[in-house]
Amino acid sequence: MADTMTILFGGIVAILLVASAVGFVLARRSPSETVANLNARIKAWWVMIAVFAVAFFAGKEVTIALFALTSFYCLREFLSITPTRAEDHRAVAVAFYIFIPLQYWLIWDEWQSLFSILIPVWAFLVLPVLAVLKGETEDFMARTARIQWALMLTVFCISHAPALLILDIPGFEGRNFLLLFFLIAVVQLSDVLQYVCGKLWGRHKVAPRVSPAKTWEGLGGGVLAAMAGAGLWWITPFSPWQAALMAFAIVLAGFFGGLVLSAVKRSLGAKDWGTMIEGHGGALDRMDSVSFAAPVFFHLTNYFFAL
Repeated sequence: MADTMTILFGGIVAILLVASAVGFVLARRSPSETVANLNARIKAWWVMIAVFAVAFFAGKEVTIALFALTSFYCLREFLSITPTRAEDHRAVAVAFYIFIPLQYWLIWDEWQSLFSILIPVWAFLVLPVLAVLKGETEDFMARTARIQWALMLTVFCISHAPALLILDIPGFEGRNFLLLFFLIAVVQLSDVLQYVCGKLWGRHKVAPRVSPAKTWEGLGGGVLAAMAGAGLWWITPFSPWQAALMAFAIVLAGFFGGLVLSAVKRSLGAKDWGTMIEGHGGALDRMDSVSFAAPVFFHLTNYFFAL
């Protein structure tokens, strides 16, 4: 698998080198907000591919730890712009310091049955109990649902990405990291194509009050990532047509994940989740598509291909 990953990383570096050169020329010849945004995205992609390479070559434990850290930052961003009360602090602390490490430890331990229900069952029950013991009933349902949903999106859903490493797929032993690569590659390529096609040809907005930048034309461009996914079938346990369908499911889930989290931001009067990544906002701005795409891809792969 190391040789395959070296080839894949080499191809991505080559593409980023070309993109960086094009961005540099455009910035000199026709500077604009769109070009500046594109160059900021390219810089962020360099960082992301470097982190991804370190995760692969360092092994499963480091990969899981990096995703756990990502979930921590995403949850912090979500709750930072979401109003909480002092009565909720105990539940919030348990979400951060109990459920995040426990969820990712279960992946490391390959305890798939408990990993699948820890947050949707146990956290769902425990967190409101911790809040109700404070005795405050004002806005109780909204307060509790806010913390539960934040934990579901930023921890449970995102954790399905590294959970791909523990799937037992006949004939694919020792190569599960390629599934993670497939997921992230399709999500990121889809985001790029949606952005470019939306800027060039976008006319019909999907939900203008939610995300003015998201258009049906952009989504159509993003679906081209499914074709690219078919081209990556050789690194997966899928046939070409199965890889195309999997990539299509990832693209659709990621698109609507971004749209849903944009609605959350708009309802809170925020433009971005944070400022961690130049040109991309916060960590959750980069992981919004993954939060929906990862569990969809994980469960489709688990149902149809794993033991």
